[in-house]
Amino acid sequence: MMTVEERLEQLLSLAKKNPELKAALLAAQKEHNPVSAFCAVALSAGVMIGAMELVSAGEESYAAMKRSTNGGGENSPVLTGEDDLYELFLVDLEHLG
Repeated sequence: MMTVEERLEQLLSLAKKNPELKAALLAAQKEHNPVSAFCAVALSAGVMIGAMELVSAGEESYAAMKRSTNGGGENSPVLTGEDDLYELFLVDLEHLG
């Protein structure tokens, strides 16, 4: 089974080829529950991503990165960043040509 990150890449690739899908994914941000609306649009495009799965994957990915970056001792850089794969996806989506 594909990871959430792989499915988001697949969805981004589909949106790059389909302006209507891109518009629907961006419009989901304005819904009352944007993550659920986003997941419904993704499912309609054939990419199954659950809302809780999306949130959990982002938190797990960020925690792993933070452990590997901040665990290096006194001179290691402090990682500050986003743990929200949904928000990161939207940034990528907005920058599609």
